[in-house]
Amino acid sequence: MNSDITQLLSLEGKTALVTGGSRGLGRAICLNLARAGAYVVVNYSSSSTAAEETLAKIREAGGKGRPVQFDVRNSEEVDRGVAEILNDCDTIHILVNNSGIARDGLLGRMKDDQWADVVSVNLTGAFHVCRAVSKRMIRNRGGRIVNVTSAAGEAGNAGQANYSAAKAGLIGLTKALARELAPRNILVNAVSPGIISGGMSGKLTQEQTDAIVNHVPLGRLGLPEDVAAAVLFLCSGMSGYVTGQVIRVNGGLYM
Repeated sequence: MNSDITQLLSLEGKTALVTGGSRGLGRAICLNLARAGAYVVVNYSSSSTAAEETLAKIREAGGKGRPVQFDVRNSEEVDRGVAEILNDCDTIHILVNNSGIARDGLLGRMKDDQWADVVSVNLTGAFHVCRAVSKRMIRNRGGRIVNVTSAAGEAGNAGQANYSAAKAGLIGLTKALARELAPRNILVNAVSPGIISGGMSGKLTQEQTDAIVNHVPLGRLGLPEDVAAAVLFLCSGMSGYVTGQVIRVNGGLYM
């Protein structure tokens, strides 16, 4: 690879925090950032075992990192966790808000807690972590924030009023913060996956999966690595003039 391109993609000397980094898409993002040279802080809410499995894979790939436990829904836990990271690493150069849950149901049958739980993790949680991390980024006059949204937040999805609303709100948060933080050289973008193999799509039947693939122009489900590649681009020197954007990684499912 051309040395100039390699340098632009390198994250050597950078510290990256990935929320929900212990499994699935978050794990793929952690591994990709680590391979690019970043020191990766793997956030998890409950499973320290899964976080350690991610860290083991990072080390196998020649990377470095550490775990940090906090629930993004709890602002006090977030503040404590970020303070712990800053005490150890001095700064956070990259934040990837990947934590997310789904509790699907038709509107007429959706319970208040189904709505509140999904919004609190997928949207309010990202706000909590952005607020905590951006303070140091502002002081350092630089940083990258990448929010993982969803095609459901752009196109809507029946049975996912809560999830679609939260992910649409995350796009609004991304654009507002991009404008607010640009004067401090902090770039804020989002990636919007379509249907990605594993993770939440693992709950689909084969019939449901086949029906979705029939509507994807590229004719396949996405891979976690497809999304992780887009995240790496937004965190690297390749995207120095990109902010407030939503990068769709959906095989053409939504254009």
